[in-house]
Amino acid sequence: MATRDEVLAALRAVRDPGRDEDIVSAGMVRALTVEDGAVRFVLEIDPARAEAMEPVKAEAERALKALGSIDAVSVVMTAHSQKAPPDLKPQRPAEPQGPQKVPGIDRIVAIASGKGGVGKSTVTANLACALAAEGRRVGLLDADVYGPSQPRMLGVSGRPASPDGKTILPMRNHGVTMMSIGLMTNEDQAVVWRGPMLMGALQQMLSQVQWGALDVLLVDLPPGTGDVQMTLAQKAVVDGAIIVSTPQDVALLDARKGVDMFRQLNVPILGMVENMSTHICSNCGHEEHVFGHGGVTREAEKLGVPLLAEIPLHLDIRTAADGGAPIVISKPDSAQADAFRRLARQLIDAGAA
Repeated sequence: MATRDEVLAALRAVRDPGRDEDIVSAGMVRALTVEDGAVRFVLEIDPARAEAMEPVKAEAERALKALGSIDAVSVVMTAHSQKAPPDLKPQRPAEPQGPQKVPGIDRIVAIASGKGGVGKSTVTANLACALAAEGRRVGLLDADVYGPSQPRMLGVSGRPASPDGKTILPMRNHGVTMMSIGLMTNEDQAVVWRGPMLMGALQQMLSQVQWGALDVLLVDLPPGTGDVQMTLAQKAVVDGAIIVSTPQDVALLDARKGVDMFRQLNVPILGMVENMSTHICSNCGHEEHVFGHGGVTREAEKLGVPLLAEIPLHLDIRTAADGGAPIVISKPDSAQADAFRRLARQLIDAGAA
């Protein structure tokens, strides 16, 4: 089957006759999904050029079918007259008011890790999809400023629109309403921002995004204990935090600091998730604890917080996330997806989501 990268490469060969760039670089390809040999996306155009863009739509369909591994192509043209969303930029600090509830959002849950590389974003994407599958109205705010990965994991592309140049309309896929700094910058563009810019951007994504009515908003935080975490807790009422860690001692050292940070910020700790807990060989069935075993369990007991889940280390989890359809969506009946579904049900039963 064609991969998301192959699909994007094919679409980059299709040029907009009215601009000197391809339709992907022009931000015209929206809500792209690639799954089970089917490609679907929205081609967003200027309403005045609807007739002229019909050949471009047809060319895009031909380019995808030429890949040979695509069974079905669905392209929908939409014509929006909205203004571009506001650029994320530092704002003049307002007078301190303390944490505020975000209108329309019942609960905010922060997903954090002490260090990078422990699979925090993968856990967040799958948890969001699992909660949506359980019937919850779910939002996901990708606040991992320097490494925003949720657009790729949730199969979302394109630049969000704005009806008035102030309010930002979030994207949606797999039942999850999502906003990410990664949607406001080019995919290969580094975000080189200091603290004030980070804080201003986070406040804009909390207050200016039209989230609608949500049962829970998951916030995928950057690793560590820095400006973004502090700003979130100081500006918004955060109902709980989940700390993701692998079982190895080095990761647990930093996870411990993450728990302490949230306690200092008066954010309740909902529990810890042990990611990459164990690996089952797909050939022989041998179980191997690549990063050790039970480390997060012991740390959770020591810190007096619940162990919410043990997520296995499995190739399918990684490939599903890279393909834009988390394992909960792409293989809902697998043991790996069940681990995330059980985590979601546990949070719902506890009234946290």
